[in-house]
Amino acid sequence: MTEKDFVPGPFPKKLSKGQATWTAPSNIALVKYWGKGPDQVPANASVSLTLDVCTTTTTVYYTPLKKRAPDFSFDILLDGKINIGFKPKIHTFLRRIDPYLPFLKDVHIRIETTNTFPHSSGIASSASGMAALALCLLEMEKVANPDADEEYCNKKASFLARLGSGSACRSIQGNVVHWGRHPNVEGSSDLYGIPYPYKIHPVFENYEDTILIVHRGQKQVSSTAGHDLMHNHPFASRRFEQANENVAQLQDILATGDLDRFIQMVEHEALTLHAMMMTSVPYFILMEANTLKIIKRIWAFRKRTGTHVCFTLDAGANVHLLYPQNERKEVVQFIYDELVILCGEGQLIRDRIGSGALAR
Repeated sequence: MTEKDFVPGPFPKKLSKGQATWTAPSNIALVKYWGKGPDQVPANASVSLTLDVCTTTTTVYYTPLKKRAPDFSFDILLDGKINIGFKPKIHTFLRRIDPYLPFLKDVHIRIETTNTFPHSSGIASSASGMAALALCLLEMEKVANPDADEEYCNKKASFLARLGSGSACRSIQGNVVHWGRHPNVEGSSDLYGIPYPYKIHPVFENYEDTILIVHRGQKQVSSTAGHDLMHNHPFASRRFEQANENVAQLQDILATGDLDRFIQMVEHEALTLHAMMMTSVPYFILMEANTLKIIKRIWAFRKRTGTHVCFTLDAGANVHLLYPQNERKEVVQFIYDELVILCGEGQLIRDRIGSGALAR
């Protein structure tokens, strides 16, 4: 599909006053994307796990205007309070998606959103937030055009979400999602994410993810700024090649349930992501001292016990602890014995692999 496939024709119905509510999950990438072109097109393919507990719930209330407005008319509330700080980002998003939802200037929209986890701290709150918003706005199109089929709507929702936050396109469906055109992945596209189209071993179906909140608060460098620094990065081209090679290798890992190779790839991907941050110009470090302490304790525990716990990191200091469900008891005991003390105020989130966004 191309961008033109998402430009609608005339709608059989006009919008009246209404509302839409969706809950969308965050996701955590196994193979990372870092670096993008115009309109959130990724420099390399990525593969992610959809989460279950870390979600954003958004309600959009829409009211027809007496006449079409010259600009978008909207308000945004976060946790019940007007949030002016998010308005520029939402305005940019609405401008990008306007050709694909051409009724947006015909209505006033009120966006009310809430997260189950800290935003702006490296747990992909922009992914779940933009995915939930895109689904609500697409629901408006479905009211005006009720004949659209489910597969098309899922692709368009992912396409729209991507224009707000690249990784948001991986938060529409689950449980494993591929995003980015790749010669080895049938149906892959830079424009939207797709459910992983290949065999997934049963060991990964109930995978656990405990998120250790090392730092709760806004990151010192936004993901957008970090992505932009890849344009002139001395190691960028090789990194993009490496990520696409890992996507290809992941097919065999996920199919066979090879947890040793899974651990090696996932941890190496996480450290490579942060290595790119530390070697850009200007360079920056999003890990905290306790991030490194947690990583070292994970390595020691795994060597000592033979369990298959591993870590990954998003663009932040917090640590995602991944482990198979059948090792939960031993790993959770390790978390509370050795790791929770390294979390800010002892905070963590017990999460697991999820199934995607839900209408409310």
